[in-house]
Amino acid sequence: MAAEGEIAGEAPLEAGVVLVGKPVGPSSFRMVQLVRRALSVKKVGHAGTLDPFASGLLVLCVGRPATRLISRLMGGDKHYEAELRLGVETTTHDLDGEVVAEREVEALDPDRVEACLASFRGEQLQVPPQYSALKHKGKPLYYYARRGIVVEKQARPVTIKALELVALGDSFLRIRVECSKGTYIRTLAADIGRSLGCGAHLSALRRTQSGLFSVADAVDGALLGEREEARKLLLAAMLPVATVEARLTPAEGG
Repeated sequence: MAAEGEIAGEAPLEAGVVLVGKPVGPSSFRMVQLVRRALSVKKVGHAGTLDPFASGLLVLCVGRPATRLISRLMGGDKHYEAELRLGVETTTHDLDGEVVAEREVEALDPDRVEACLASFRGEQLQVPPQYSALKHKGKPLYYYARRGIVVEKQARPVTIKALELVALGDSFLRIRVECSKGTYIRTLAADIGRSLGCGAHLSALRRTQSGLFSVADAVDGALLGEREEARKLLLAAMLPVATVEARLTPAEGG
């Protein structure tokens, strides 16, 4: 008889870490479900989610020995590519929210935008968005926000280590961000919009790196729909727990 979480006739799976490139559309939990199904294990956790509209790197821990590493894996810096829609503010600071303000966008030159971005680099205090998973009295903030209850949270220290202008259009701005754990790119987008005087919200987001791991090494999440093919891809890409621990230790020591 197969153990819980295993399929009869298949060898027990060793624990490990798999990198998945999430496409735009599915939730992070959906990607976890696909990995659970493909590898026939119930204990699969993530080291940081992405919203459905976002894409990029998910670090998934398979098996109990791997899930014990989650807190350490979440501590690393994150790299993102983001697009801001200028002139439109929303309740959630992203494209899923309701529009609360629209303004005309004056012509912006790269020098003005660069000066704005420079003001956000380095250590700063950032107020978590009302629509977030941050907990208050045991419930996520979005639980209260959806009920029209405003919960004031104290600003938290974050570090924007790099903030680079990639492209500038009449109604959009593309940037690259390297930031510390706990930084909300949605909040950064809204703050940049206010600083420019036109308002903005996050219209696209891609996570390219999390700590030691890069999306370039990830399994394409769009290929995980067919169970047997997904199993082959994930097993071939899985990093053993010992390998991940060995890579974490020097980084943590530095």
